[in-house]
Amino acid sequence: MPALPGSLYRKRSIVNPKPLPQLNPPPRLLMGPGPVDVDPRVLRAMSLPMLGQFDPAFTQSMNQCMALYRQVFKTANHWTLMVDGTARAGTEAMLNSILSPGDRVLVPIFGRFGHLLCEIARRCRAEVISINTAWGTVFDPGQIETAIHTHRPKLLAVVQGDTSTTMAQPLDQIGPLCRRAGVFVYVDATASIAGMDLRTDEWQLDAVSAGLQKCLSGPPGIAPLTINQRLAEIIAARKHIEQGIRPADYAAAAGAVIQSNYLDLGMVMDYWSNQRLNHHTAATSMLYAAFESARLALEEGLDARFQRHRVIGAALAEGLAAMDLQLFGDQTRKMPNITGVHIPPGIDGEAVRATLIDDFGIEIGTSFGPLHGKIWRIGTMGYGARKRNVLLCLGALEAALRKHGFRAPPGAGVDTAMRHLEGAPA
Repeated sequence: MPALPGSLYRKRSIVNPKPLPQLNPPPRLLMGPGPVDVDPRVLRAMSLPMLGQFDPAFTQSMNQCMALYRQVFKTANHWTLMVDGTARAGTEAMLNSILSPGDRVLVPIFGRFGHLLCEIARRCRAEVISINTAWGTVFDPGQIETAIHTHRPKLLAVVQGDTSTTMAQPLDQIGPLCRRAGVFVYVDATASIAGMDLRTDEWQLDAVSAGLQKCLSGPPGIAPLTINQRLAEIIAARKHIEQGIRPADYAAAAGAVIQSNYLDLGMVMDYWSNQRLNHHTAATSMLYAAFESARLALEEGLDARFQRHRVIGAALAEGLAAMDLQLFGDQTRKMPNITGVHIPPGIDGEAVRATLIDDFGIEIGTSFGPLHGKIWRIGTMGYGARKRNVLLCLGALEAALRKHGFRAPPGAGVDTAMRHLEGAPA
C-alpha cells in the first residue's frame, strides 16, 4: 500500500497533537428564532448527578416529568413523554410511528417548517399532499376543511408557529373539524409551546411534539411529546420489538414495521411504561433540563407566561416600527415571541447582523427560502423575553443600521419600547 502524502498524514499530529485550549464560547445575547439563552436554573439542573436509566430515583423523575408536561400540553394523555434528540427527533418519531407506507397526509404550508413536515412524511413513504399560502399569512379553517374533504387524508400535519415567517396558525377550529372528518391531527409546537396558548385536549389534537430551546428556555436535545389513546392504538398495531430485548410472550403486531429503531415510539413507550423495557440509553441530563424547564413554566403560570411574551413581543414590534422599519407579515397572525422585520432597501442585512454580533454580542436571525436576505427575525422567547433584552437589542440595532447607512429616528425605538414597558420588570 503506497504511503500517504505528508500533507494528508503526519504521525506527529496523531501521536502527539498540540493541546487545544479549554472551550470558552463568547458571551452572546441570543435574540434570534432559537435556540435562546438557557435559564440558569435549567443549566444548574443539568449538572445534577448522573443516574442509571433504571435507577428508581431516575424512573421516578421520568414519571414526574410526564406529569409536568401533561400540564404544559394541557392534556390528560397518559402517553406524554420525552424523545431524546432535538425537536426534529420528536417530529420524526411522530411521523415515522403514525404513518405507514402509502398513508395519505395533508400538510398546510405557510413557511419552511411545513415543507419540513412534507420532507419527513415522504421519507416515511407516505403519500403527501400539501396546500400553500403566501409566506406571511396563514390558513382560514375553511381552506383546510375543503382540502380535507377533497383529499381524505389519514393525518393532518401542521405547524402551530412557524419561525421562518413568524406566523401562527390558529388551531382551535382545526382539531374539531378533523375529528368530525375522521382525520388525525399532529401539531409541531416547537416554536410556540409555553410561549402561546396550546390546548391539546380542548382543541382535539391527537398528537403534539415540541422542543426545549425556545419558549421553554432550555437547550436543544430532548423533545417532549404527547399522544392520545386513538393514536397510541395506531402505533401499537405496528409494534415490533427488536430481537435481543423481546420478552418471552412477545408477538409481533400485524402492521408495517416502523422504519426507525431509535425513533420507534412503540419501543420508546415501553421504556416510559411500567415495563421499563430497555431501548436506548436515556439522556439523563437532558431529562433534568426538561423537568426544570417545565417546572419553571408552571411556577410562573402558563397564562402569565403567555402574557409576558405578548407584552415583550409587542414592545419590540412597536420599537421597530418607531425606527421607520416595516414589520413583516399579517400582524393579526403574528407569533407573540418572534417578530419579522423587512431589511431596509439598499442595506446589507448580513453586514448588520455581523455588526450586532461583533460589536454588541447580540444575535438576530435571517430567514429562509423566498425571505432569505429580505427580513430579519428577532426572537423574544422564554428567559430571553425581558425588558432589558428588548431595549439592548433596539439600541444596538439602531447603531448597527446607522453604521451601514440607514438612519432611524434617534432613540425612537428604545423610547417607544420603554413607554410600552413602563413598570415591567427588567
